[in-house]
Amino acid sequence: MDVEPSEQLALYACDVMSDGKVETVPGEPPETNVPSGVAYRWIHIDLNHSQARSWIASTCDQFVTEALTRQDTRPRCTRHAGGLILILRGVNLNPDSDPEDMVSIRLWVTENLIISVRLRRLMAVVSLRDRMDANDPPPTTADFISYLAAGLTEKMDPVITSLTDKTDELEDRSIENQTVMRADLSELRRTTIILRRYVAPQRDALNRLSMEPVSFITDEQRIAVRETVDRIMRLVEELEALRERSIVLYEQLSDKRAEEMNRNMLVLSVVAAVFLPLGFLTGLLGVNIGGIPGANVPWAFGVFSVFLILISTALLWYFRKLKWI
Repeated sequence: MDVEPSEQLALYACDVMSDGKVETVPGEPPETNVPSGVAYRWIHIDLNHSQARSWIASTCDQFVTEALTRQDTRPRCTRHAGGLILILRGVNLNPDSDPEDMVSIRLWVTENLIISVRLRRLMAVVSLRDRMDANDPPPTTADFISYLAAGLTEKMDPVITSLTDKTDELEDRSIENQTVMRADLSELRRTTIILRRYVAPQRDALNRLSMEPVSFITDEQRIAVRETVDRIMRLVEELEALRERSIVLYEQLSDKRAEEMNRNMLVLSVVAAVFLPLGFLTGLLGVNIGGIPGANVPWAFGVFSVFLILISTALLWYFRKLKWI
């Protein structure tokens, strides 16, 4: 587990030795000068710490500093001064958080140094720390990037699968004419749009990473990154399909509600049409003046009631013949 931001600047700092062993880097903040016999050094920084920005500025040049400390980031890969600026995103699996609120991880990577910067905890990074603690580290910085990208993608898969299952459920409810809540559908569309907003650029960033002419990335490692790109491509296609399916569901819901409203309006119109002549006749015969037919005949009211029933029946028969009801 990561410590609180106020306790220390470097959440994690270790050296991966050439023989595969992992040693903790002493000092706070740790030094960035990598001694001989070390394959690479990983320093994981909490950007919420009060000294984080000043430490990064003293360690990296201005271009790298701006990339690592920018408040709002999108996935990207940029080659700079013999190293790589890599910004990736992962689903937010922290407690009481929405997975679509994707968490960024910013990295400055050279052949023997990795500086990673975070604002919030990312489970894929925690998994890498666990590997380090278990003395099973990625052998090189390029392998570190490859494992991190694969871990971020692996964490996305269950989230998108759950969205697919939710969409299937909403479609089944729609087919069975069960109630589909507009709020559920809106939440599904919002989540899909937000995820695609970051997953698609991440695909492009990793695709560029696999093609960057950087000396410390081998062909084998590029193939591993391309495998991750293929997985992200599938996730992007799944998100696009989910977006299209949610649009179709929304249109079906709107059509269904419009149809229900039209049917209700038709029923009200038929009722009004039936009672309009009845109301006219009762109003006409109900005026308080002389000359009303049957005013002095005891059976006149019964005849008039039967007459109204006949009129209503005739109107209903006529509306049914027109297929209005």
